[in-house]
Order: sequence, then structure tokens, then C-alpha cells
Amino acid sequence: MHPEVLAMPRKRTPHRIAVIAPSPVSMFNLAIPELLFGKVEVDGRPGYEVIICAAEPGPVPTSGSLDLYVRHGLDAVREADTVVVAGTGEPYEPDPRIVAAVKEAAGDGKRIASLCTGAFQLAEAGLLEGRRATTYWAHAEALRRRYPQVDLQGDVLYVQDGPFVTASGYAAGIDLCLHIIRTDYGAAVANEVARLTLVAPVRPGGQTQFTHTPLPPERGTACADTRGWAMRNLDKPLTLTDLARHAGVSVRTLTRRFHAESGVSPLQWLLHQRIERARELLETTTLPMDQVARACGLGTADSLRAHVVRRTGLTPSAYRAQFTRLGTGSAAAASPAA
Repeated sequence: MHPEVLAMPRKRTPHRIAVIAPSPVSMFNLAIPELLFGKVEVDGRPGYEVIICAAEPGPVPTSGSLDLYVRHGLDAVREADTVVVAGTGEPYEPDPRIVAAVKEAAGDGKRIASLCTGAFQLAEAGLLEGRRATTYWAHAEALRRRYPQVDLQGDVLYVQDGPFVTASGYAAGIDLCLHIIRTDYGAAVANEVARLTLVAPVRPGGQTQFTHTPLPPERGTACADTRGWAMRNLDKPLTLTDLARHAGVSVRTLTRRFHAESGVSPLQWLLHQRIERARELLETTTLPMDQVARACGLGTADSLRAHVVRRTGLTPSAYRAQFTRLGTGSAAAASPAA
């Protein structure tokens, strides 16, 4: 076990993020952090300042047909609170200049994240030795062979171990960025960013201290109406029979379709949504614990406590104290319907 705290302390706003573009960089990798972090507002002000930088300012080749012009060099890393290393989509030799920059940043106590094959840069810097990490599945074996001291997690969207956060490929970078936003500003802010950018709400990845098994991306729409209906009725004691009746199919058919589309059983999905609703209510209301439990369908305050502790490592009261958004102008005490 490593001694680092589970969540980064809340910084001044805006929180500075340096996104390093290796060569040739994935344009998709670069676009994700700037888009998502750029949507965060706290008290009407930007929550993040994002700076794209490279080992050599100027034209940077991409993995596609375009070249990118990057104005900032790696000096931007020294001024950042968080450093994100983008990937290329392909294995590559780590750039010693980038390796040195992230190693120095880690020594200064900064949070370091990687997208896709950016994990190779972190591993080369020795930051992932003895730690859990992930990368794009197609290149996981290459990372495992080259850096056998990394505890590679091949079946997660992203994983956090201490101050280091690594994501697998492509769209998992969205999940990593939303996870960082939730860590810094809470689930309500992260979910609002997800709504603004038309992506799935915050999905857990691999940080065992605050999450369980990730929900895979949804792969179909046959049960979409039923999922939406369930989300609007989380305060009710929904059963498999209720879900099947709404979908107009048998319980067996519902279970088969639901698992094919969501990667989990209907009741696993439902429990995940109830806990996420509980977290949002803890952050954005002053409701007593028994009312929070009833509003999200967890029944009792004891049940709420058990599930929140299992998911986050914190009691509901401690979670509310750490992540409340009340009194900041971005949320207000409200009923569950607000």
C-alpha cells in the first residue's frame, strides 16, 4: 500500500492542467481533456486552465493526416497542478524529455495522468513501479513485457493508484477526465459536464478506494427506454419483474438483453445508479441520511452507509463533508426533484 491520500486537495480555481503531446500524438487524446475540463465552471468561473505542450514547441506530427502546432514547451509542466500525457495509439519509444518532465512533476507532488499509450512514458519514468496501471488493451502485453514491475490491469477503463491515474484507449479518456473532475469538484459538477458534452455520466473505472467494477459502455438501445424509466423512478422499490414489465418482455429476455447492452445484470446496473444518485444528493442537498436513502431507493440509512462506505471508503457524513457543493454558488439545498 502506498501512503498517498485518496483524493487530491481542492486547489485554487482555475486548477492548471498541462497536457503533453508526444509525437505523433493522437488528436482524439488531445481533444478530450481540453473539451471536458473546459466545460467546468465553479461559481461562474472556469474550474480549469488547460495548456497543451510538447517537448519541442511548433509543429507536432499526429497519428492522422494533420499536423498540429503547439505553442508551449515543457516549461508548462512546472506551472501545472495536474499533468496529462496523451498517447499515440501505437507503441513508441518514450521521449526522454517527457520522461524527465513527468518524473520532476511527480517529485513535486503533482497528479500525473496518462491516456492510452501515454502510460509508457510514466512507466519509463519509474512512476508506475509496483503500482496498478492500465493502457490500451492492444498494447498491454508490450507494456507488461517492457515494464514487468507494473501491476497492469487489463480489464478496466482507468485506474488510480495514489497520485497516478492511467486510462486505457480512446473513449476511456473521457471517463478518466470525468473521474478527475469528480475528484476535484464532486459528482454533481462531473455529471453536468457529461450532460453538456453529451457523453455517458461518470462511470467507475479501477480506483478501488472509491469505485467497484466499471460499467462497460452501453452497446444497444433495446432497453434504453427502460433504463431511462428506471432512472426516473430510483426512489421506488424496483424489481426485475417491474423492469421486465416496462420493457414488455420476460425476465429472462430482459436479463439477456440488458447484459448484452450494458455488460452487467439489470440489478447490478440499478444498484450502481442508486449509489451514484446518493452521492449526488449528499453533495448537493442537506437532506437527512434516511431521506437520502429513500430518495435513491437504498431503503434505510444503514443500507446507505454500507453501500457508500463500500464504494468510496467514506461514511455518508464524511463524504458529504469532503465533497459538498453547498455554499459555493454552484448548488443549493434542494429536494430530490430539484
